[in-house]
Amino acid sequence: MRTKTQERFVSIKVEGAVLPTDLLRRIAAGDKTLGGMDPVHYHLAPGERINEAVSRAWNRLMGLWQSFKDKQAGLGPEESGTGMTREQWLLPLFQELGYGRLQRAQTFLMDDKEYPISHTWLNSPIHLMGCGVDLDRRKKGEPGASSASPHSLVQEFLNRSDDHLWGFAANGLKLRLLRDNVSLTRQAFIEFDLEIMMEGEVYPDFVLLWLLCHQSRVEGDKPEECWLEKWHQLIREEGVRILENQRDGVEKAITAFGQGFLSHKANKALIEKLQCGELSTLDFYRQLLRLVYRLIFLLVAESRDLLIVPDALSGVRERYENYYSISRLRELAERRRGSSHTDLWLSVKVIFQLLGKDEGYPDLGLPGLGSFLWSGEAVPDVMECTINNREFLKGVYYLSFVIDKNVRHRVDYKNLGPEELGSVYEALLELHPEVNSTAGTFELRSAGGSERKTTGSYYTPTSLIVSLLDSALEPVLKERKTEEEILVLKVCDPACGSGHFLLAAAHRIARRLAALRTGEPEPAPSDLRTAMRDVIGHCIYGVDINPMSVELCKVGLWMEALEPGKPLSFLDHRILCGNSLIGAYPALMKKGIPDEAFKPIEGDDKKVCQKYRSLNKQEKGSMSKRSLYDAAGEVWFGNTDFSPEFVNLDTIDDSSMEGIRHKQAVYKQMTQSDDYIYNRLVADAWCSAFVWKKIETQ
Repeated sequence: MRTKTQERFVSIKVEGAVLPTDLLRRIAAGDKTLGGMDPVHYHLAPGERINEAVSRAWNRLMGLWQSFKDKQAGLGPEESGTGMTREQWLLPLFQELGYGRLQRAQTFLMDDKEYPISHTWLNSPIHLMGCGVDLDRRKKGEPGASSASPHSLVQEFLNRSDDHLWGFAANGLKLRLLRDNVSLTRQAFIEFDLEIMMEGEVYPDFVLLWLLCHQSRVEGDKPEECWLEKWHQLIREEGVRILENQRDGVEKAITAFGQGFLSHKANKALIEKLQCGELSTLDFYRQLLRLVYRLIFLLVAESRDLLIVPDALSGVRERYENYYSISRLRELAERRRGSSHTDLWLSVKVIFQLLGKDEGYPDLGLPGLGSFLWSGEAVPDVMECTINNREFLKGVYYLSFVIDKNVRHRVDYKNLGPEELGSVYEALLELHPEVNSTAGTFELRSAGGSERKTTGSYYTPTSLIVSLLDSALEPVLKERKTEEEILVLKVCDPACGSGHFLLAAAHRIARRLAALRTGEPEPAPSDLRTAMRDVIGHCIYGVDINPMSVELCKVGLWMEALEPGKPLSFLDHRILCGNSLIGAYPALMKKGIPDEAFKPIEGDDKKVCQKYRSLNKQEKGSMSKRSLYDAAGEVWFGNTDFSPEFVNLDTIDDSSMEGIRHKQAVYKQMTQSDDYIYNRLVADAWCSAFVWKKIETQ
C-alpha cells in the first residue's frame, strides 16, 4: 500500500519523541524502507491488500461509533460510562486492530504498589476507561483511575516494569500509544482523537491508527523485538546522523541569509555601514544568529501550539497559520525555489515587530513576548534590510530539512531538545564570518576549534548530564516535600553554553514540582509547562563567557517555559555573560590584594612586578586617597548586601508584560545604582591586579 504523504494530521497529536511526526508521515505513505510494511507483516491473507483491510475496519467502526455516541448522550454528568464504552466501542475497535477479544488483566503488583490496568495483550498493557473519565485526571472511586490518572497509571507501569515496553490508554474519545520513557525529559505519547476522527470522517488519520496500533506492531518473543520498537530504534539511529547534518543546516542557513542581505541592491545602507566600520562583521553575524534564534523559537512555538493566545477569537488562529506563520514558509521552502520578490521577508518582519510590542496583536492572536530577543535592538540593521524570496526560502529550507542517505527529513521542532540546540551552539563556536561588502558576499569559515580552546567551550554529552543529575540532584529532590522547598533550590552551571545541563536539571525539578502539585506521577503537559516556567524563574542560574551562547541558553529556556498568552520569563539576572573562572567576593577582598597577584607570569616585566608588590605593601599601611586600603590595611570598599534586592526581584509576578517591565525597571535601578557600580568597580580592580599585564609602559 502506498498513499500520498500527509502534511498534517487532523486528529493525531505527537507529544515528545516516542515516534516523531516525520516517521508517522513515512508510515502513512507506506515507506517500505522502514520494514514491516508489507501485508504479510500485518498477518493478512495471501492476495489481501492493506487498504482493503483498513477500509473494512473503517466501515464497521463508523456504524459502531454512532451507536456508542447515542448511548454516551444518555449518561449523567458524573457517570464514567466505563462498561458501556468498553463493550460498545473500545473492545470492537481493538478487535478490528487484530487483537481479538481482549482479556481482562489481573492487577499488577510491583514493590507493594498496585497497577489496576484493565486489559492486556501479551506484553502490552491496554487500559480501557469510560468516556466520562479524563485520561489526565484522577476520578475518585473509579477503578483504574482513583489512585492515578489512566495515563499516569500506564506510563508509570511501563517505566517500572522490565517486561513491558509499549502500551495503550483509552477512554473512547481518545486513544494514546505510550512507551517506557523513564529516560526522557517530558511526556511522550501519540494521541488519536477518536471523536474528531470519526465525527469528521478523517479516514487518512484512521489509516495511520490502523497501521501504527495494529496487533502485529506490538507482538514479539520479547518486547524489544516488536515492530514499534524496531521503528523507534531505527529513528534513534537516524537521529544521530540527522543531528550532525542539522549543524551543517544551521551554517548554511546563516550563510544564505547573510548572502541574501548583502547581495540585494536595496541594502546600500548595510553595505556602507560595513565598509566604514560603523557595523562590524562580528556584529552583523550576531544579528544573523539572532534572526536564526527567532525563527527557531517560532518554529518550536508553532509546532507545540503555544504561540497563539488561548482566548483568540474564532478564525484568528487560521489567519495566522495560513498567511503569517513560519510553518507556512517551511511548506513553501519544500515546494518552491522562490522568486525575486520580497514579500515573504516583509511578512516575517511584521510578525517580529508585533511580538516585540507589549500588547502583542490580538487580530492575529499574538502575545507580547518581551525580552531583548524580540526588541528592536536585537537585529536593528537586518530589520532595515530587504531579502528576496529565493534567498530567504533557501535559509528557511536549511533550517527545516536535513538530508540523510539521500532521504529528506523534516526537522522535528515540536520535540526540539538540548541536543539540537547544542548543534547550533557547536556551529556558532566553530565558525567565523567573512564579509566582502564590495562583492556582496558572506561566508562562514571554520576556526579549527581555536575559540573552543581559548574559551574552554565544549558541549557536554547527555550521558554525563544524566549521571550527574542522578547523583547530585535526585537525592536533594527526594528530600524536598513541599512546593516551597523545591522552589528554593538553586542550580547553577558556571559554563552553561547552550543550556544543555540547565535544561535537563529544570525538567527534573519541574517534573517533581508538577507531580507534587497534581498528585500524578506523570503530570499532564500543561501542568509540566507551568511548573517549568516556575522552576526556570526561581531555581536556574548560568554563566558563559560567550555572549551568543548566553543568548542561545536563554532561548532554550524560554522555549521550554513558554505558556500560551504569557511573555517570556525575565532572565537577565539569572543567565549572565562573564568569566566564572575568575572573580572576587567580600571575604577575599577584605584581606587586601595578596602579594601573589604580582608574581611574574609570561609576558610580565619582573622589575615592574617587584615595584607593584612593594607599592601594594606600602599602601596597606597608608591612608592615601588613591589607595584601596583603609588605616587597618583592609580594602576600602562598600559593604552593601544586594541579596535582599535580588530576592525581592523574584517576588515580582512576570506573567504579564506589566510585570516584565516592572522587573526590568527594578533590575536596571539596582545595577545602575552608585552602590552597585562602586562595589563592582572595586571587585574589578582587585581582580585586575592578577590579570593585568605588568610592563613598564603601563
